[in-house]
Amino acid sequence: MAEETIAPPAGGEAAYWNGTATRAWAEQHERQDRALAGLATKALELAAPQPGERALDIGCGAGTTLLELAARVGPAGHVTGADISQASVARAGKRIAAAGLSNAVAICADVERHAFAPASFDLVFSRLGVMFFADPAAAFANVHKAMKPGGRMTLAVFRTQRENPWPSAPQQAVAHLLPPPPPDRPNTAAMFSLGDPDRVHRILDRAGFRDVSLTPVDLDYLIAGSDGGATEAAEFAMLFGPLTRILPELSPERRADVRTALETFFLGHATPQGVALPAAFWLVQARA
Repeated sequence: MAEETIAPPAGGEAAYWNGTATRAWAEQHERQDRALAGLATKALELAAPQPGERALDIGCGAGTTLLELAARVGPAGHVTGADISQASVARAGKRIAAAGLSNAVAICADVERHAFAPASFDLVFSRLGVMFFADPAAAFANVHKAMKPGGRMTLAVFRTQRENPWPSAPQQAVAHLLPPPPPDRPNTAAMFSLGDPDRVHRILDRAGFRDVSLTPVDLDYLIAGSDGGATEAAEFAMLFGPLTRILPELSPERRADVRTALETFFLGHATPQGVALPAAFWLVQARA
């Protein structure tokens, strides 16, 4: 079974992730997978999925980590991938079917509210899929309920905005072409919402987790290959990250100006190996 039909979540982040601005996450997932390959490898090594285990992949996207988890738990195990993007879930379902897997399923679901079977998962995993919860305390309490006693959780999340030139630096480079940003709202659903380790501890402790630890990981975020250079990097920045929330408001002429400014910015970061910017993550581990 590759894909389970469930009514899609509505409103808020679900509306954004089911809009045209985020379609690239499903249709061009290979580009994001390349950028995050090193992070996925480290997170999966730390998660250490075992044959026969049942796992939940939160924010599974187009299914790259879901497929890897399914390979590692083997035919005797099972993996459920959950994402609020219908397009990404559909793509994950097609990839599961193409691989001929019977031990994986992708569902369109809001993890904050979805009624998972209690005590059903040995392992919970996420590659950058847990930072956008409207109510993270409720979401992680729901996840905790779905885990077996003693079950393991491994999450990859961004550290603070200050530590992440990608994706903040490209946006700053074109800020003069964008409308004024809304006032900062700390601890709201945002890419860097789990960057504060004290906040992560508070949320997970309140949700019932124990043995919470955070390991810092610093990697180069590969935005473009050697053949694409600054042009490919500018396109990447316009397809993924915070600019996708702003670009729909701009006129075609202003979007063209943004692209030109991004190309100029990325020219300063181009190397023979491609275009990359430093990125900083936490690998969060905990037990139910």
